[in-house]
Amino acid sequence: MLMMTNHTADSLDIHPLPANEKASILIEALPYIQRFSGSTVVIKLGGASLIHPEKKLKMLQDVALLHMVGIRCVIVHGGGPAINQHLHDLGHDSHFENGVRVTDDITMQVAEMVLSGQVGKDLAAQLGQLGVQALSLSGKDGQLLQCKRTSVNGVDVGLVGEVEKVNIELLNTLLNNNLIPVISTIGVGVDGTTYNVNADFAAIAVAAALKAKKLVFMTDVAGVLANVNDPASRIGQLSLGQVAGLIAEGVISGGMIPKVSCCVEAVLQGVEKVHILDGRVDHSLLVEIFTDEGIGTLVSA
Repeated sequence: MLMMTNHTADSLDIHPLPANEKASILIEALPYIQRFSGSTVVIKLGGASLIHPEKKLKMLQDVALLHMVGIRCVIVHGGGPAINQHLHDLGHDSHFENGVRVTDDITMQVAEMVLSGQVGKDLAAQLGQLGVQALSLSGKDGQLLQCKRTSVNGVDVGLVGEVEKVNIELLNTLLNNNLIPVISTIGVGVDGTTYNVNADFAAIAVAAALKAKKLVFMTDVAGVLANVNDPASRIGQLSLGQVAGLIAEGVISGGMIPKVSCCVEAVLQGVEKVHILDGRVDHSLLVEIFTDEGIGTLVSA
């Protein structure tokens, strides 16, 4: 049975609340805090949650709060728009093959500079300003993301890597010392070659290796909609069987297919629950994890 909700992004504007309503919200959150404290949540950042400063700040506030109530948070991030801009400034065009960035030597150097040297460092610094310790890591650090070169439908896309192994000992060392790992999706091969890694796939690999309780994809969509023209038709929960049926019926189509397919792959690799959340909505991460109704689409077995 599909679970829908009539909440929209507009209904979640933050307004001052009376004290009794604030208390009710905290009481509603309590059992979720108890349930998830000590568990691992991997959060893949993309879209508005990276591009717009005010949205990024509110999302990082959510992460800081999760961390402070005992949830072990790991951030995996991309940074496609920033890479595109830097390449454009260099007069070097961006090319994609079935949604995968074709990565030549120049593109690889720019991607590493932007992701590991800029985006990740800024996220870690902002978390520090919010009172939690975070460490920005490249997938090359400590051979965190060990990769092999991959292709797309038999097409060579250059220095693009597929994660074969995640150094979970390194991640657990950081988590056990109360640090939030912030991982840029630059991987390394056995011969030392640097690879660009799709951020969604990297997040799946990290979540699966850590046996994460949850994997959250922060996107620019409200979730899976029963009717793409009706934001109120958001489907709150889906099983793997329902996903296959909705794709066959054309309800899940176009750009939603790869998003939902990533959720399915994560569940198949052992992640208990996978969420698609709208990063354009303030504090959507907290609403999804700590309230009864949630705000995105949850995919589970």
